[in-house]
This record gives sequence, C-alpha cells and structure tokens, in this order.
Amino acid sequence: MNQLLQATDRLMSGMNKLMVLFGSLALVAASVILSYSVASRAFFGATTDWQDEAAVFCLVGATFLCGAYVQQIRGHVGISAVSTMLPKAVNRLRVLIIDIASCAFCAFFAWKSWTLFHEAWVDGQVTSSSWAPPLWIPYIMMSIGMTLLAFQILLQAFGDVVNPGEGE
Repeated sequence: MNQLLQATDRLMSGMNKLMVLFGSLALVAASVILSYSVASRAFFGATTDWQDEAAVFCLVGATFLCGAYVQQIRGHVGISAVSTMLPKAVNRLRVLIIDIASCAFCAFFAWKSWTLFHEAWVDGQVTSSSWAPPLWIPYIMMSIGMTLLAFQILLQAFGDVVNPGEGE
C-alpha cells in the first residue's frame, strides 16, 4: 500500500509541476496582454476589446491550475498558533478533519465546474463581449484545477492516515 501511495504521490507531483509551468506561462501571457493594451492605447489610441477577457482567462488558468501544487507544499494560509498549542495526536486529527472537509468542498466545486464546462460546451456559450470567446475555456481550467486540488488533498489525507506523524 505504501508503494502505491508513493507512486501516486510522484505522479501527482509531476502533474503539479506541469500545471505550475502552464500557470507561469499564463501569468506571463496575461502581463504581456495587459502591457500591450496599455501601450497601444497610450501611444496609438487603439482600442482593444479583447485584452481584459484574455487576461482574465489567463489568470483563471494560473489560479486554478496551480492550486494543487500549493496544497502539495502545504502553502495555503493556515493558523499555526492553534497547531503549536495542541498535542501532536490532537493536531494530526485536526489536520485530517480539515483535509476531509476541504476535499469535500473541492470535490463539490470540481463537480459543479465540470457541469458548467459541459453546459458551455454543449450550448456553445460565449461571453457577452464583442470578442465573445467561448466560456468552456475558463470552465475547463477551473474543472481540471479543482479536480487536481481535491485529489491532492485526498492523497495527503490518505498519506496522513497510512503514515501518521510523518513530516512532523
């Protein structure tokens, strides 16, 4: 069981690193798009009706696709004052309960994101702007990101049960 957990953890770690690469590229793209927009308006008086949505799509991708990596390194905001006051066994239980609740929330969010993606894909939904890009683009990034995040939390919670006290 431990070898399967370690192999799954390595696979997830590789996936998370790939998502961070995509997220990094999305952040660079968003900054280039917004810089181009500012420069084209300032120097040429050109209007760009697509840059805001393109930048938002990139930022949605960066935010959601990188969530599982942040969870992998336990980089989300936490209150360490409580954990330092609790005995180790109680703190392990607290972390497990929080992980289970977080996983349930993220799994629900992922499910709803997948349904939004499906509706946008099937119905051909687009944004209300004149550019009108398809809405399945941000929804697929939300869906993938939240699915990976839910799986990462589940993997960590399962690892904490199989190997209690590891990483303390």
